[in-house]
Amino acid sequence: MIFRGLFGGRRGEDGDDQAIPVVRNVTIGRTVRLDPLAWRRLGSDTLFRLDTDTLNIVAQGRIDLGADGWVHRFYTEDDLMLQMVSPDAEGRGADDFTLFGPWASDYPPDAAARRRWGDRIRARAFSADGLPEYRRFWFGDVDERQDPVSFWERVYDDRSGRNFRKIYQTCMLFARDLPAEGRELLLAIEMEPEGGDLTHEVMVGIPLNVGEFEA
Repeated sequence: MIFRGLFGGRRGEDGDDQAIPVVRNVTIGRTVRLDPLAWRRLGSDTLFRLDTDTLNIVAQGRIDLGADGWVHRFYTEDDLMLQMVSPDAEGRGADDFTLFGPWASDYPPDAAARRRWGDRIRARAFSADGLPEYRRFWFGDVDERQDPVSFWERVYDDRSGRNFRKIYQTCMLFARDLPAEGRELLLAIEMEPEGGDLTHEVMVGIPLNVGEFEA
């Protein structure tokens, strides 16, 4: 499981003892209801699948991107991730929504494997066993190589904001257009929890409209 190791928690530092934000009425302990048409309308063309229309949120992440705003993430026990992007730390202006599910998780055996992964996420296109080709979505695919995005995420397992884990991530977003006038996303991540083991993760997801979920 991709995010299973994030739920243990630890005591916060740097005076970070404020309650975590509630974004679009979503936070730890709440249930998010999804409109199944968000993925069913894509038909058999999408690899993204869900057998439920509810998400029980058990952990929440927050990423500071500086001038580019904030990313708010909400996790289930099954490693589904609802992501919202906002210009503010509290998520009041959240206007970009995506839903991701895990596809693959690997522990790179050596430095050579890490270098190969780094080359893959810098390339114009990404593919893997059982997956079609996805084109680079962030920064476009004009350049042959593009450096990925790196950041720290704090993942909280209670609403007080006192218990969290820090995870360093280097990632790139790819996408492919679908015949049903939709888009499927692929998030490729090199992830290293503070004090934990580095892994390479692949998640497949879809964009959501604000009217396609509620809590």
